[in-house]
Amino acid sequence: MTWPAELELSGAGGEPVSFERTVLSHGVAELPPNEIASDGSRLETVVLAGGRAWLVRLARADRPGRAQLGSPPPAAPPPPELHAQLLAVVRHMLRLDEDLSAFYLLAAADPALAWVCAGAGRMLRSATVFEDLVKTICTTNCTWSATERMVGALVGHLGTPAEGGIGRRAFPTPEQMAAADEGFYREVARAGYRGAYLRTLAIEVAEGRLDVEALGDPQLPDAEVAERLLALAGVGPYALAHVMMLLGRYRRLILDSWTRPTYRRLSGRQRVTDKGIERAFRRYRQFAGLAFWLSLTESWVKPEGDR
Repeated sequence: MTWPAELELSGAGGEPVSFERTVLSHGVAELPPNEIASDGSRLETVVLAGGRAWLVRLARADRPGRAQLGSPPPAAPPPPELHAQLLAVVRHMLRLDEDLSAFYLLAAADPALAWVCAGAGRMLRSATVFEDLVKTICTTNCTWSATERMVGALVGHLGTPAEGGIGRRAFPTPEQMAAADEGFYREVARAGYRGAYLRTLAIEVAEGRLDVEALGDPQLPDAEVAERLLALAGVGPYALAHVMMLLGRYRRLILDSWTRPTYRRLSGRQRVTDKGIERAFRRYRQFAGLAFWLSLTESWVKPEGDR
């Protein structure tokens, strides 16, 4: 294959994929090492391959339904033998292996969500389950600025520097996080009580006692995945729903200090309970959480004609 490479933006069921809706699908997607253009036209990230870190840029291509993957200057371009691996990682992040056609059939019958059938609904994920899990733990019971500080410290101090990518680093591996002492999590990342959770998670994964990547296996039942996640220190109901969504398991609704008031405002129902919200999306069955999230984030991307 050539570099830069071109990707066809279509799902496993042949459904369209909106590049902008995917890269702007949720706030955690914008944490380092990702950098996303405010209009969703470009994603830069640092990917590990061949024992080194590579700064790559994914952007809308001139042809509709396509995106281009390359290396922004001054980053060093990867050698040809790594092109296919890097492309596979980016396809994984965009969830191009996922079939959302069944969800679109349900959404098409709902006037409030029919707009998603133009290619919305893919939740940008990280290259690894470990990264998504760590970032989610860093969002629990804190302000967004604190989340940015914690994740920024993990990447900026522990991640592998990108080849030729000045000041850019990959997300740290479990081994790199495990090697950091308690003082780093306390004084540099300032992770508070989360520091012990993050370090323990990293050590257990690095030593092979915990396989979080196995949670990405679509053959595992939702109940088993949920049980394994809840067994991890730092994962409660909110973090569980968030990680499950990033794993492509969309039944649970993310109910937190942002989603609840946002739903009340958009629905005009000031006294709605969690059970009431769940009832409102029950018809979406295994996609209930995804339908709920999309109903809250429609305004995050401007319609094509308004750009």
